[in-house]
Amino acid sequence: MTVATSDGERIIAARYSSDGQPRSLYFSTDAQALKAQHPDIEEIQELSDEARAIVSEPLGDVVGAWNPVPKSSIGIVKRGQDELYEFTPRRPGGAAPPPSERVSLRPS
Repeated sequence: MTVATSDGERIIAARYSSDGQPRSLYFSTDAQALKAQHPDIEEIQELSDEARAIVSEPLGDVVGAWNPVPKSSIGIVKRGQDELYEFTPRRPGGAAPPPSERVSLRPS
């Protein structure tokens, strides 16, 4: 499964497969980083610093624009720092898995 949804404030996206081979999912590189990497591309320079996208396949051929979402992950894209967690499904009423360490969705 690859899925993304929004509550109007955040985008929540997950990538998971019980056989270990989920479909692809990518997130865009931080807009500020893209602007610094590609000062000559006017369309990138016009992006909001908070602009983000989640797609099933990379769009275009801009180097460094897209990052794969790791297998068995769930990400939360929101204003400020985004979050990425390990995703392990559980049955309703089952114990929650231990919290995973947060990692940035904004590569350095």
